[in-house]
Amino acid sequence: MTSASFHRSRMLAPLLLLGLLACKKESGTTAPITPTNPTTPATTFTNPLLGNTAGPDPWVYQKDGTYYYMATTGNNVTIRKTAKMSELGSSPSYPVWSPLATGDNSRDVWAPELHYLDGKWYIYYTAGPGNCCDGQKSWVLENSNPDPTRGGWVEKGRIISPGADYWAIDGTVAEINGQRYYIWSGQSGPIGNNTDNEQRLYISAMRNPWTLDGARTELSRPTLSWERNGYPKVNEAPQILQRDGKTFLIYSASHCSSDDYALGQLTLTGTNPLDAASWTKLQTPVFTKSAASRAYGPGHNGFFKSKDGTQDWIIYHANNDPGQGCGGARKPRMQQFTWNADGSPNFGSPVAIGTPITRPAGE
Repeated sequence: MTSASFHRSRMLAPLLLLGLLACKKESGTTAPITPTNPTTPATTFTNPLLGNTAGPDPWVYQKDGTYYYMATTGNNVTIRKTAKMSELGSSPSYPVWSPLATGDNSRDVWAPELHYLDGKWYIYYTAGPGNCCDGQKSWVLENSNPDPTRGGWVEKGRIISPGADYWAIDGTVAEINGQRYYIWSGQSGPIGNNTDNEQRLYISAMRNPWTLDGARTELSRPTLSWERNGYPKVNEAPQILQRDGKTFLIYSASHCSSDDYALGQLTLTGTNPLDAASWTKLQTPVFTKSAASRAYGPGHNGFFKSKDGTQDWIIYHANNDPGQGCGGARKPRMQQFTWNADGSPNFGSPVAIGTPITRPAGE
């Protein structure tokens, strides 16, 4: 989530309806018939997860044994609901919110994220009035129903950074040391006044799920060579990953039009997340393209645990072929990742499409 950037193609995410045809043979007897080839439950799955269905900016939230999946559709906010992530492709989908025909959040609906906060559901998404290179901002929806696919979603308005109400996309919510923060990708000033049009990562404390508290802090900008492929230069799609008291911020860098769109990492090495000096930036990417695996521009990821809670998984989008850029060719993929001896995540390399992958533990 896009990968959310200036020049993204508007995309739709058509749902593929799969018909299951059953054949019944009259046997002329009431005796049970033992099949000669009994069906064995599948133990593997393959990427991409949704076949030919587009899925840029995938996001997963898990609660009470259920996984909720979201991705950019371009024209609405849709939730897929499943008990098993390996069966995402056959899960039902629920369009839960659509914008009005006109208005400040009527077009280019990108990178939705679902969060359960203070006993209610919230969806953070990006949208604008129709010019993605100028008006994109962060917005919030609220739902008090225990099931986010039911009930009504109320528009809580925009997430506004005090004194810096500029272009803002890819917002996520993180809790660090008991404090809630909002982290997003934005610009240093108003569109037209920037000479670089860079996308940078910002953080702010949250007063409540729809209000920021205090000025923003810039955490990262695209300064390294691997972050500066394509135009404009991009740091976006921040995601927080925590384990054993360590906090990592995984982000996407380079423009989505580039096959070299990749993941980078910041580590919280200080005590104050609002102090840029408390974060240390890794100088090399942590997840990159693989021509052999047909994974181009892998990024804009999310994280989730396996059904039994013993495994860590990354979900991300990638193009199957080079030069496919920012459009609907980006499809969701997932794979297990491990941890290095120093406690940092090890994402490995993208698994080749069509390769059988053992289902998440517990499925």
